[in-house]
Amino acid sequence: MARYRVEGEAAFEPLSRAPKTSPGATRPETVEVILLLRKQLSESGLDAGADTIGWHVQHRHGIRVSRATINRILVRAGTVSPEPSKRPKSSYIRFQAELPTETWQSDFTHYRLDGGADAEILTWLDDHSRYALPVTAHHRVTGPVVLATFRTAVPAHGVPASTLTDNAMVFTTRFSGGKGGRNHLEHELRNPHITQKNGKPNHPQTQGKIEQFQQTMKKWLRTQPAQPPTITELQTLLEVFRNEYNRHRPTGPYRSEPPRKPPTPPAPKPRPPATAASTPMTESATTRSTKPAASHCASPADSATSASDEPTPEPTSSCSPTTCTSAPSMPRPENYPATSSSTPAATTSPPAHQPTTRPRTKKEIARTCTPQVRAIPMSRDITPSG
Repeated sequence: MARYRVEGEAAFEPLSRAPKTSPGATRPETVEVILLLRKQLSESGLDAGADTIGWHVQHRHGIRVSRATINRILVRAGTVSPEPSKRPKSSYIRFQAELPTETWQSDFTHYRLDGGADAEILTWLDDHSRYALPVTAHHRVTGPVVLATFRTAVPAHGVPASTLTDNAMVFTTRFSGGKGGRNHLEHELRNPHITQKNGKPNHPQTQGKIEQFQQTMKKWLRTQPAQPPTITELQTLLEVFRNEYNRHRPTGPYRSEPPRKPPTPPAPKPRPPATAASTPMTESATTRSTKPAASHCASPADSATSASDEPTPEPTSSCSPTTCTSAPSMPRPENYPATSSSTPAATTSPPAHQPTTRPRTKKEIARTCTPQVRAIPMSRDITPSG
């Protein structure tokens, strides 16, 4: 009723259900930066996709924006032309070599020079890393030209395990009819046992990586203010583009990134506090190599070493005339019975500060002098009985 009194008949129209405030929406300043980068990259002939724009926004402006958000901003601004009839990318079978130099793709394309003459550009591309190998310009690509560029790439980048091309006559003559035979490239690939793979006729999607590379390269060449009139000047521009594509491209496989900070090693765990102070038992180096490092209870005479042997402290146990403990051990309760040597000798007498007690039984001695159970590797062989 309040709306009707103010707006009249317009109050019967439904209002927008959109929230009045959107705290999670992208800031207008960020939207302007994204649209400006889209314009600058497109005019320079460089890649202006959502991934590239996101890299520039993060490294040049310190703002992290997701790829989906950038794509929505570009579509909303009308900078992306919709192509509903185009086949979706999800329908294609994607593949990629697992290692560099596992597969090289090759193809050539045409480009019009400034004077109207036609030139052909031959490209070799690594299938795994998308690294551009020789990119050369020629008046016409022939079999000897393909062989020469391949021989130039091998010393610099290694011998590939396989090659992938279309069925052009400069790459293969197996499907040309007649008696068959091999061309220059096929003879070269046969000696080092390089596998030659060819795509299906009239199916350029198999060589999609190099096809996309050629589109990016020709787009960059068309945006240059001075178009090359000769093959030599075209080759100079191709070297500039190859260096830009391999080394300075934000989304390229060989882009320069700062080294990651090594992880901080964890702090050492604190050791448990030591038990009651006692004299550590020592043994000679020869005795320690023949005996297992197990704690035991012995008399003072057994724990002494000769003067000629080098004493080595035993970290696993400590024995005294009246106590036998294993380090580390738990604190002893107040009502724990007094301990003494497992082998009482006639010359051994209790200390003056401890009152004389009755002789203990064997069960009491075994219970007080039992060492702490520890996982100690044993060298003797264990054979099943029976």
